[in-house]
Amino acid sequence: MEPNQLLIVDDDREIRTLLADYLQSNGYRCFMAAEGNAMWHILGEQEIDLVVLDLNMPGDDGLTLCRNLRAKSSLPVIMLTARNEPLDRILGLEMGADDYLPKPFEPRELLARIRSVLRRSSTAGQTSNEKIQLLKFAGWSLDLTARHLVDPNGMVILLSGAEYKMLKIFLEHPNRVLNRDQLLNMTQGRDADPFDRSIDIQISRIRQKLGEDARSPQIIKTVRNGGYVLAVTVETQ
Repeated sequence: MEPNQLLIVDDDREIRTLLADYLQSNGYRCFMAAEGNAMWHILGEQEIDLVVLDLNMPGDDGLTLCRNLRAKSSLPVIMLTARNEPLDRILGLEMGADDYLPKPFEPRELLARIRSVLRRSSTAGQTSNEKIQLLKFAGWSLDLTARHLVDPNGMVILLSGAEYKMLKIFLEHPNRVLNRDQLLNMTQGRDADPFDRSIDIQISRIRQKLGEDARSPQIIKTVRNGGYVLAVTVETQ
C-alpha cells in the first residue's frame, strides 16, 4: 500500500524540515513548499492527499491560499496558526480548512490531526461499494461518489472535506435535532469546548452554498438551546 502524500507549506525552513522528518518517520511521504507558487507547482505534479498550511507567510498568506485551493478542490487542509485565538480559527474554517492547530504544538499532535482528517476523508470517499450514490433534498443532491453538491440547476458546488462530512450527517439524520457536541463528535471525533465555534462556522458555510437566507434558513434550521435540524425530506438514489 502506497503511503499518503503530504504537502507542508511553511516559510520557516526549520519547521518544514522538522515536520517532514517526523511525519516521514511515521509512514508518510512529505513534500515541502516555502510559499504559494511552490505549493501550486507541487500540487500540479504530485497526487497530494493532505496539505499542512501555515497561516502567516509572505506573499499570499495561508488564508488566501486555502480559499483559492478550496475553490478548485476538496483536498483536505490543516491550517497552522501562530496564535491560539478564536479569530484565527474562525478565519481558517471560513476559508475552508478542515482543521486547525495553533503554534507552538507537539508534532505528535499534528500527526493525530492528520490521521483524523485523512480517516474522515477516506471514510467519506468510500462509496464505490455503497448502493446509495445520491442524497436528494429540496431540489439539491449530494453526490456520495464525487463528494460534491449539485444545485437544482445541475451546477456542481465544491465542498471542503469538513463541509461534506457535516452535510452528509444532516442528510443521514433528517428531522432530528443535533447539538454541537454531537456534531463535533460525529465530524471530528472530539468534544466541544465552550468557546469552540467550528460547528457554527461550518453550518454557516453550508447554508451559504445552499443559498439560504441566514436570517430564516429553511433547510438547516437553528433550534434554540437545542442545536440544528435538517428540516426537509431526504430521498436516496
